[in-house]
Amino acid sequence: MEQFTALKRKALEKYFSRMNDQQRKAVFKIKGPLLILAGAGSGKTTVLVNRIANMIYFGNAYNTEQTYGTPSEQDIQFLKDYIDGKTNDASTLADIVAYDCIKPWSILAITFTNKAAGELKERLAGMLGEAGQGITAATFHSACARILRRECDKLGFSSSFTIYDSDDSQRTVKSILRELGISEKMFPPRTILSEISHAKDLLQEPDEYIASAAGDYRNLTIGKVYKHYQKKLKAANAMDFDDMICHTVKLFEQFPDVLDHYQNLYKYIMVDEYQDTNKAQFRLVSLLSQKFHNLCVVGDDDQSIYKFRGATIENILNFEEQFDCNADTDVIKLEQNYRSTQNILNCANQLISNNQGRKGKNLWTASGDGEKVTVYKASSERSEAKFVADTILEDINKGRKYNDHAILYRMNAQLNALEQTFIQSGIPYKIIGGLKFYDRKEIKDILAYLSVINNHFDFLRLRRIINEPKRGIGEATVNALEQITSDLGDSPIHIMQEADMLAPLVKRSKQLMPVGDMLSELTELSDTLPLAELLDKLLDMTGYKRHLEMQGDEGLTRLENINELKSTMSSYEENADEPSLSGFLEEISLYTDVDNLDSDADYVVLMTMHSAKGLEFPIVFVVGMEDNIFPSSRSLESEADTEEERRLAYVAVTRAKEKLYLTHAEERMLYGRTDRNRISRFIKELPADCIEKQAEETKASPYLNGYEKPHSMSLQQQLAQRKADKSNFSVNTETFAPGDRVLHKIFGEGTVLSSKPMANDTLVEIAFDNRGTKKIMANYTKIKKI
Repeated sequence: MEQFTALKRKALEKYFSRMNDQQRKAVFKIKGPLLILAGAGSGKTTVLVNRIANMIYFGNAYNTEQTYGTPSEQDIQFLKDYIDGKTNDASTLADIVAYDCIKPWSILAITFTNKAAGELKERLAGMLGEAGQGITAATFHSACARILRRECDKLGFSSSFTIYDSDDSQRTVKSILRELGISEKMFPPRTILSEISHAKDLLQEPDEYIASAAGDYRNLTIGKVYKHYQKKLKAANAMDFDDMICHTVKLFEQFPDVLDHYQNLYKYIMVDEYQDTNKAQFRLVSLLSQKFHNLCVVGDDDQSIYKFRGATIENILNFEEQFDCNADTDVIKLEQNYRSTQNILNCANQLISNNQGRKGKNLWTASGDGEKVTVYKASSERSEAKFVADTILEDINKGRKYNDHAILYRMNAQLNALEQTFIQSGIPYKIIGGLKFYDRKEIKDILAYLSVINNHFDFLRLRRIINEPKRGIGEATVNALEQITSDLGDSPIHIMQEADMLAPLVKRSKQLMPVGDMLSELTELSDTLPLAELLDKLLDMTGYKRHLEMQGDEGLTRLENINELKSTMSSYEENADEPSLSGFLEEISLYTDVDNLDSDADYVVLMTMHSAKGLEFPIVFVVGMEDNIFPSSRSLESEADTEEERRLAYVAVTRAKEKLYLTHAEERMLYGRTDRNRISRFIKELPADCIEKQAEETKASPYLNGYEKPHSMSLQQQLAQRKADKSNFSVNTETFAPGDRVLHKIFGEGTVLSSKPMANDTLVEIAFDNRGTKKIMANYTKIKKI
């Protein structure tokens, strides 16, 4: 039996031979609590996928000497042949060695983003095929939504509950402030919602919040609004994002039989990005895992960057104590990096070593040193943006793609100079975190209609569309409708259908009754029609389509966006196990802008450093590396906040695969004020032998501070230089007309499609022979007719 056990382990190591030693340790440890400290780019998704494969195919075979029956000589010989590479029959291997295999439906894998959950599902399907069906891979919110749809009646909700987004929540709070006579200036709705969210992160109910206010007027007022807010949500059969977690925890705590059911269902739990969990999420995971203790968490304390959202780094730092772990066997560090070059990793390692609150690890790679990290000093934010644009265009000329590049910034205010320069340079780009598709008015209108059809008590969404398009229903009528709905505990749709029998509404019954009947009819259709057909019916019956068609080009553009929504509906129906209107609304309510990042589209990505977490790009620019910008001025007041900013810098640095640029400016205009900030302390913490310093080339020039081609002019000299540059700027007097053939130094030859005068320049749309269609400024990029 000893021979069989030894051969079995060697065979399993051979099966997972593509993984390094530490990764295999994590794959084979499937029982009890486990903390996987996964450094940036260390292949954590690969570990999760292979760990699940091991659980399903081989179970606990690697860690036990037990078998089903006595191994035969044929079994021994097969293992020897498998180890020697004479056979690769994995199915027979599993038949011989598998022990205590895990059923797929017993596995719950929780991630933080839809993108991560989608990638995990895709890779599981690729590796396991049908064997992986039944695994639940979901975000915290979608996993909770799934549980609440089945169990929420115990908390007084119906399964068709609506999930409010931040805009819905803000409108609800505003209405409460009006009702209570509280000034929005003294108590801004966003501030109140932030406090409410923080309270929910701590699992603090309104009454507990009020009790803890201890006579503080501000907190007492917020507590009062919080209490009304929760009542409004309950009356509308709605929950906000924080409620998804809180209500699930409440469900488990108040109904032990429900908790027991889900503990028995999900005997094996894995949580990704554990360093980003808050108190409520920690409590949820603790409750689910407390029966069988098979909890595996994956995370990186050095990438804990969401304190402002309530994330508690202590959850990962104290994991061993909280779950009674053995630090030697139940904590595995993944330090081999498969993403970045060693120079980039050396910078990341040296940077993060300045933090005290961490477990400690050292990233390394077998991919070589690579290029040094470039630290570039510009004279201003405009010069910084021009350096970024010029570098990208040079890369494009060398055969690179636009989507090889990402620009990361600390605050959205830095975008202005970058956007203007990219437009002038003809560089296609996409801002992650700008106006989201689902934030567009026409999309929110249609989703409001669908939400009311799905949940007749969703008065907030009804208020949005009851007069959209115009139907002659005024604010007073809507308020009266809401009051009657509240008093009678009936749905507003039913109330509208009987408006002619209710005195406060009888004068507007001719307007209200058709709306009620229409929404009731659409509700019946929603039970039988595919979602795309339901949308077509909705557009016609509500008059929304005709309303947009009468708005000319803008209306047609809005209709195109609605058609894009229809495509999303069709895609959802094709991929969902049990497609439904409520399922579709739930899916898109949990959608984030990063999920819309198209890896096949060729554009430069601009995003905040927080948004970049989990992503990677061949070439990364981190702009604004100056004290008061990054680290931010607010973080400099406490060491804990500075450490959080340093972790954010670590995340930004480790997004780069091949080349990293860190840029800073001698002066920067933000919020209408020009400041001269010191170079970021984070740059000063980088290893000198891994970076190269460059500076903007100017007419003034002694070499200074280790920078090549430094810019050492005073502010007065810079202003004078700019004035001189402006006076010497040669304006292109050529005019361009559709059909003209032109030459661009980067994009080559092309044909003018349109030309529009703009300030002292001309915006020209050109179809380039080999680079597609682009809009660029004629003077800035020196287009020539040919």
